[in-house]
Amino acid sequence: MLAILAATQANPLVAFLPLLLMGVVFYFLLIRPQNQRRRAQMEMQSDVEVGDEVVTTAGIYGTITDIDDDYGIVTVEVAPNTDIRMARASIAQRLVDDDEFVDEDEDEVEGAEPGS
Repeated sequence: MLAILAATQANPLVAFLPLLLMGVVFYFLLIRPQNQRRRAQMEMQSDVEVGDEVVTTAGIYGTITDIDDDYGIVTVEVAPNTDIRMARASIAQRLVDDDEFVDEDEDEVEGAEPGS
C-alpha cells in the first residue's frame, strides 16, 4: 500500500512544467515581437526630420515643417499654407520614395540586353 501511495505523488516541479513551457512560448510568440515593433516605432518617430513625408495615426498625410524636441511637438503641413501641430508620438509611418532605395542592378547600361 505504501508503494502505491509513493507512486501517485509526483514531483511538484513536473506539475508546473506545462505552465512554464506555455509562458516561454507566449513570450517568444507574442511579447517579444510586440516589444520589437514598439522599439522600432519609437526609433522611427525619433528619427523623423524636417521635410519627411509622414502619415499620422489619424490617417493624415503631410510633410514635417518644424520639430520642437523640447516638447515633442511636430508641425505638419497637410496642404499649402495649412499647418497642424501634433505630438511626435502621433506619427504612425514615414513615407519614403522608391528612388531612395538603390537597386544593385542600376550599374547596368540602360537599353543594354541582359547578360551583355
